[in-house]
Amino acid sequence: MAEIARLHPAEDKSFRLAPHNVEAEQALLGAVLVNNEAFYRVSDFLEPIHFYEPIHREIYEVIGKFVRAGKSADPITIKTHLPENLLADMTMAQYLARLAAEATTVLNAADYGRMIHDLALRRSLILIGEEMVSTAYESEVDVTPEKQIEEVEGALFQLAEKGRYDGGFQPFNAALKDAIQMAGEAYGRDGSLSGTSTGLTDLDRLMGGLQRSDLIILAARPAMGKTALVTNIAFHVAKAWKGDVTPDGHRKTVDGGIVGFFSLEMSSEQLATRILAEQAQISSSDIRRGNIHESQFAKLVDTSNLMAQMPLYIDDTGGISVAQLAARARRLKRQKGLDLLVVDYLQLLSGSSKASSQNRVQELTEITTTLKALAKELEVPIIALSQLSRQVENRDDKHPQLADLRESGSIEQDADVVMFVYREEYYLKNKEPKEGSPEHLTWQGEMDKVHGKAEVIIGKQRHGPTGTVQLSFEAQFTRFGNLARTDYLPERME
Repeated sequence: MAEIARLHPAEDKSFRLAPHNVEAEQALLGAVLVNNEAFYRVSDFLEPIHFYEPIHREIYEVIGKFVRAGKSADPITIKTHLPENLLADMTMAQYLARLAAEATTVLNAADYGRMIHDLALRRSLILIGEEMVSTAYESEVDVTPEKQIEEVEGALFQLAEKGRYDGGFQPFNAALKDAIQMAGEAYGRDGSLSGTSTGLTDLDRLMGGLQRSDLIILAARPAMGKTALVTNIAFHVAKAWKGDVTPDGHRKTVDGGIVGFFSLEMSSEQLATRILAEQAQISSSDIRRGNIHESQFAKLVDTSNLMAQMPLYIDDTGGISVAQLAARARRLKRQKGLDLLVVDYLQLLSGSSKASSQNRVQELTEITTTLKALAKELEVPIIALSQLSRQVENRDDKHPQLADLRESGSIEQDADVVMFVYREEYYLKNKEPKEGSPEHLTWQGEMDKVHGKAEVIIGKQRHGPTGTVQLSFEAQFTRFGNLARTDYLPERME
């Protein structure tokens, strides 16, 4: 089809043409027009934007609308939805007929589709490279090389994940399609959750699971068990992981998730010991001292073998900046995949700019804003742990509130969900009266009511209700679990 060459004016040979293959685009479009089944071989990864020829983008987009609507897409049906005239001596109807007449076999459609997709990626790489060179030459005084590296890495990540380098507005029907897909996944999933299950039934019921692109803040005073809760959730998500391979070669998570865990406070060995203790139900202090018998050791080995197979990745580098964290998270998603990111904990991160490091409130604002943007970019939930201010200890009612979030209101502002861990047993234990006194009996009664129980208070949730969830807590194993509630139990026969 030499005619299509006339769509391009003669170009100066001193400029290199962007990589493209017009003949492959024509062959693919012809195959789809002859047999609409060919569209399903490429539609999972090939978008109209990937075509080099603008008119081919229009044709592919119209074909897609017809096929998805269950209508036949052929030269006769689609011509009325395209510009009538193509060239001075060729109409759109003639061009579509020529495409169909010289079509390739349907069997080659996927190969041609991947070729078009790969060439589009190369063009995007050239664009990123040109912008990077231009910015490096003409950079502003306050734009550091580290900032440019971060931006380029973000652009490359978007290209690797999405297969395209663009942004800006999208039509509402595209957003609507994503919403319907999410609802469909929730409907088909066990438990009807739209997000990833935490393994804690009542918490899932209130939150609908961990939602993609959400920044979830889990806050508590020391010794309440916030790290224990998040390791319980991370273990459950990784243990439940099941994956599948998409037509374009990417891995897709079907259930559970691949977990990235930034442990800024504990070493990876300490964290692994804690998770081992939780899951094997053996005290971590006993594990450290070797105070275990043979059957317990066998249980430890079995648990560690199970954990070794799970997609749970730990980074225990201390004192990293939020920009370094973002870069490492992008790399993990690109290389291994990522469905849940955990940061333990927020106050141990540093900002990336000099201005923010001089003001802790500004620095924390930058950290939470960056984490929220990262959750949206990676399309994964991020659980970030946070400390609470000491003002909690000065109140009679020590249940935490949003106002107790330490150092910055931006934590509350940027977070989609704010959760607090609270254990009445911890505070009551420190108020034990003298044994044998009348007060001790009253205290013992109160202790019996709260023993082995914890509360997760949802203080803020953008897309759901707030409220309190009761959980069980086994202090010796630092393990949270579902609480056996009387209204869930079968009726007892008297």
